[in-house]
Amino acid sequence: MIGEMEEWRNRPLDAVYAAVFVDAIVVKVRDGQVANQPVYAAIGVTLDGSKDVLGLWEGTGGEGAKFWLSVLMDLKNRGVNDVFFLVCDGLKGLPDSVTAVWEDIKPIYKAPNQDAALAALDDLEEKWSKRS
Repeated sequence: MIGEMEEWRNRPLDAVYAAVFVDAIVVKVRDGQVANQPVYAAIGVTLDGSKDVLGLWEGTGGEGAKFWLSVLMDLKNRGVNDVFFLVCDGLKGLPDSVTAVWEDIKPIYKAPNQDAALAALDDLEEKWSKRS
C-alpha cells in the first residue's frame, strides 16, 4: 500500500494544465502529542477539462511560501512546464514562488505596455517551440 502511494505521488504529470488550484488546510496530527500541521494540495485541470489531484504534501509549522516553492518545483520536476492559471489565496510570497518556478512568462505580465507584452509573448513562443 505504501509503495502504491509513493508511485502515485511521484508519477509523471501532463506538461500543460489549464489551471492549477493550490491551497493548504491545517489539520490536527497526533505524533506523541496533538499539533496543527498544514497539508498542501494541488489540483490540476487538464486541457480537456478533467480534474486531477496532482499531489498532497505534509508540511511542518504554518503554511508558508517557502514550502510552496518546493511543491511547485516538485510539479515542475514531474513534468509540468506550463500552467495557464494558478489559483491561490493571498498568501504573501506565493506569487514569487510561482514566478521562480515558471519565470519564462514573467516578461509578459511585467511588460510596461501591450506592445512590449506581445513582443515578450513572441519571444516565449520562439523559445518553447524549439523544445517541442
